Amino acid sequence: MTLKTIPVPARIALCLFCFIASVAILILAKDVLVPLAFALVLAMLLIPLGRKLEKLGMGRGFAAFVCVLALILAFAIIFGLLGWQLSALIEDAGDIRKRIAEMGHQLQQLVSQKIGIKPQEQKEIIEKADMGAPVTFVAQGTGILLGIALDVLLALVYIFLLIFFREHFLQFVSRAVPADKQTDTLRIIREAGGISQQYLAGLATMIACLWVMYGIGFSAIGVKNAIFFAILCGTLEMVPFVGNIMGCLLTALITLATGGSPGLVVGILAIYGVVQFVQSYFLEPLVVGSGINLNPFFTIFGIVVGEAIWGIPGMVLALPLFGMLKIACDHFNELKPYGFLLGQEKKARAKK
Repeated sequence: MTLKTIPVPARIALCLFCFIASVAILILAKDVLVPLAFALVLAMLLIPLGRKLEKLGMGRGFAAFVCVLALILAFAIIFGLLGWQLSALIEDAGDIRKRIAEMGHQLQQLVSQKIGIKPQEQKEIIEKADMGAPVTFVAQGTGILLGIALDVLLALVYIFLLIFFREHFLQFVSRAVPADKQTDTLRIIREAGGISQQYLAGLATMIACLWVMYGIGFSAIGVKNAIFFAILCGTLEMVPFVGNIMGCLLTALITLATGGSPGLVVGILAIYGVVQFVQSYFLEPLVVGSGINLNPFFTIFGIVVGEAIWGIPGMVLALPLFGMLKIACDHFNELKPYGFLLGQEKKARAKK
């Protein structure tokens, strides 16, 4: 019995069952799959570097180790720059606390005038709500940091092993699929790797360009610690759509907390708008390119689904994973309609 011979209602029920089961597995196995997914995407980016190192005479194990070190160095530079600039922001922590206290006092007076709750009553309500909160916050924060550290370490180990044993995995795929499907399967793997490489390399280049543009813009209008906020806004671009908005809002709020004028906040928002225009119409087409070639609807949908299933890691992984899914659909006749649905419609040239 083939899929086409199954009655339509049963086929629909089978598809729904497979979809629900897949989503359930992704949610339940999140702790296992998220580090592996990050490792898979990053390993595809680093494999060309590993091949070049091997051609220079390095052993495969040492080449894989150097690739992992290069990745660690890249992230260490980013976090090092943020930490270097954050030290200047910490010096203003006293002024920030004072400014926040003044804003809190003004808010209390406003609530007292408009709602009728006296400042003392507001303080008692906040103290009751916050009872035990510091201890809970510290415990939760420690648990989250330990979980992130473990996931990062696990992902680095996975990356090393994926690079080192890549030929072994390819041989497994060749043996696991029928002989007439081996060529198509290996082509899918190569193209999926190319998608990952193009997307991540383009994203890194675009983030560097955003650092420069935000740095020039924030410095020009007089934002304190402009370099820190430029690096922050650019780096948060790793989280599509939401990241750059959060970076801009944090810049505006901290600028207000450090005594910035409303006009300065308007300037920050204006710079954000200009940078987003340049990014959308110039940087993304030129730097990132159309390699993923996803329909804008499914770009947003994929990010929403990624966040619902895996949270922020799902948002970061959504675009490369959906791009790989589209490539797989494009290479199988039964799935080509879905590949067309996920992708952008190519504009036909007008015939004269």
